[in-house]
Amino acid sequence: MVDGDNVTPRILTPLLDRVRTYDRAHLKRIYGDWTKPQLNGWKEVLLEHSIHPIQQFSYTNGKNATDIAMIIDAMDLLHTGRFSGFCLVSSDSDFTRLATRIREQGVTAYGFGDRKTPHSFIKACDAFVYFDTLQKTKTVSDTQCLSTRRIPEKTDLNKLRKVIRASADATGWAALSVVGVNLGKLKTPFTAKHFGYDKLSELILDSGVADIEIRGAPKPCAMARLK
Repeated sequence: MVDGDNVTPRILTPLLDRVRTYDRAHLKRIYGDWTKPQLNGWKEVLLEHSIHPIQQFSYTNGKNATDIAMIIDAMDLLHTGRFSGFCLVSSDSDFTRLATRIREQGVTAYGFGDRKTPHSFIKACDAFVYFDTLQKTKTVSDTQCLSTRRIPEKTDLNKLRKVIRASADATGWAALSVVGVNLGKLKTPFTAKHFGYDKLSELILDSGVADIEIRGAPKPCAMARLK
């Protein structure tokens, strides 16, 4: 979900490349007042990446109607229960409470913004990525994300072990939701999609790194413990 009034088009391609390292983007929307000339540069990149533009008129000077529209839509989408993560693309502190609310629901909140982004918004997200680091992202296509399953190399398995250990409680068990978030915070993000897996739990079982246990109801929680 992109705050078009707060973001420039040139970051979109590397931004989507980074999002693919976390998972596939099943819904892509950008919000703004498309009657304004400063948003004209978005047209070409929106068509290229199949992003749906949401029109929001600026009814009053000094009031950000775009932010409000984006927050309302985010909450509607959150309550569908269809999404495991939200990417909030803005440098505006107005989205601090939204990121916090998303996390309260047990859903991952990823933030993207420039260096002037207020600290409150950065800390409200599970992971925050600065625009000026996006060009360093290695492109991962949707086809690569869905490639044949393969076991990670030893170096990647060691990263996985380290994150599971760091995410574990006093009993040695770590919630996979927490493990997944912490893997995404690595300098080079680690996701199951990189290795052809839809779920991190399946990758862990096949690699033999840890045992998996499902706990809780009505919302089961997958837990991992190193062998």
